Amino acid sequence: MNTKRSLNIYDTTLRDGTQGEGVSLSLQDKLNIASRLAEIGVDMIEGGYPLSNEKDAMFFQKAKQLDLGKSLLSAFGMTRRRGMKASDDPGIAALLAANTPVITVVGKSWDFHATEVLGVSLQENIDMIAETVEYLAKYAQIVYDAEHFFDGYRANPTYALDAVEAAAKAGAKWIVFCDTNGGSLPEQVAAVVSDAKSRLHPHGVRLGIHCHNDGDLATANSLAAIDAGCDQIQGTINGIGERCGNADLVCVISNLQFKKQGYEVFGGRPLDHLTELSRFVYETANLVPRNSQPFVGRSAFAHKGGMHVHAVNKFAHTYEHMNPALVGNERRILVSELSGRSNIAALVQADGSSVDRKLQDQILAQVVKQENQGYQYEAAEASFDLLVKRCSGTYTPHFETIKYQILAGDLDTARNQQFAEAILKLKINNQICVEAAEGHGPVNAMDAALRKTLSPFYPCVETMQLVDYKVRVVNGEAGTAARIRVNIESTDEHHSWHTIGVSENIIEASWAALVDAVEYHLHRNHSATPPNEAS
Repeated sequence: MNTKRSLNIYDTTLRDGTQGEGVSLSLQDKLNIASRLAEIGVDMIEGGYPLSNEKDAMFFQKAKQLDLGKSLLSAFGMTRRRGMKASDDPGIAALLAANTPVITVVGKSWDFHATEVLGVSLQENIDMIAETVEYLAKYAQIVYDAEHFFDGYRANPTYALDAVEAAAKAGAKWIVFCDTNGGSLPEQVAAVVSDAKSRLHPHGVRLGIHCHNDGDLATANSLAAIDAGCDQIQGTINGIGERCGNADLVCVISNLQFKKQGYEVFGGRPLDHLTELSRFVYETANLVPRNSQPFVGRSAFAHKGGMHVHAVNKFAHTYEHMNPALVGNERRILVSELSGRSNIAALVQADGSSVDRKLQDQILAQVVKQENQGYQYEAAEASFDLLVKRCSGTYTPHFETIKYQILAGDLDTARNQQFAEAILKLKINNQICVEAAEGHGPVNAMDAALRKTLSPFYPCVETMQLVDYKVRVVNGEAGTAARIRVNIESTDEHHSWHTIGVSENIIEASWAALVDAVEYHLHRNHSATPPNEAS
């Protein structure tokens, strides 16, 4: 018999999340994210504020065509305006027009906000809450978000409790306590929720928590509120949101499922798609993923220190708090000057190979030497693979660079744009080949010229493309003579890989990274054996 308490997950990525700096979602983005949230089993999906903009209003119309399964869509809005009936308020009308099974209403719980921000009496604020909830409860399930509840409780606990009780009496199904300023502590949250629970218990209403992360405690505060009696957690995927963001549902859900006892989310469904969902939202919102994000970040189960890797290779739980596969993540072994033989062995064995102790030492020595020059193999696994091949004597270059020349900076008046031209002279299968190509910048030109030169010998190079290019100064104190680190990400129809080049010359560093990218692709491709002569 399942005795776990089932919790309700309420996602506000599409509304509260978009208030974060640098976050902007198109209509199609919002529809795509809603579908993915439904796939993982989110109970309630807040789609936006239909009165605020045309995109949000259109979202609720388009969302009717989505198959959201058991997930319930919610429209978000405010209490009626002062001096106006709920039935006459255009904001209330917009909520009804959205035609969602859930309507979320936000109202003031802090006496200061009521009198100084809204400019109404304390009683009128209570009336605004009660009349709005009572009117809308005839059409949908009402979630009442008590804005600034914890600040309001600290200032005037009696009034804060009166405000949420008014919503409960008027027919709200959920009363959600909002730590809007994000400054509360877990023990404060637990105490306030416990007091509010006692006050609201006679009304049979269910409780929820909505935390912001300004004190870096949104996850801890959410968990404290659950322990104190809340059954709903509001937050956003990856914690995106205004200022320091909202509670990260990825972390809250993972802690509830794998750490806390006696709770259940999504009906106990597996969470092995959680990492995929996290990265999908980052990609859709055009945000850079946070590598150190707990549970789903690329570094969440990454091991760099040699002593750590040695232990993990024997017993994973020595330096991992859980199996990364449970959230769809994976263990990563990093290699650097801090590494030991265990790192080298683990990385090489992951590729299906094995190395003896002497070769491990040789590889490690080369890594230390290269990192002293500015190389960093943590994010350049393809370059590391080639380094291993060179150390083991299994590396066979598919071409030899004789020279290259870059012409850049001239204005192409016909196309009204800057252009670059690369001229390459390579030795391929004992043949000297010279080719040139133009591009939108030196690296693009080099890439085009290289593939143009190689494709008659190795047609598979046409299937790869450069998708990301990053430059970083290694020793900034050297000024314009500083050493430059270039990282390139390449991809084909099967997978992606990363390479690195370092030099005081940015073109040379870029060429080194680009050559590694192509060589790695050719070594992986079984049809890359050079023919006797070009076709």
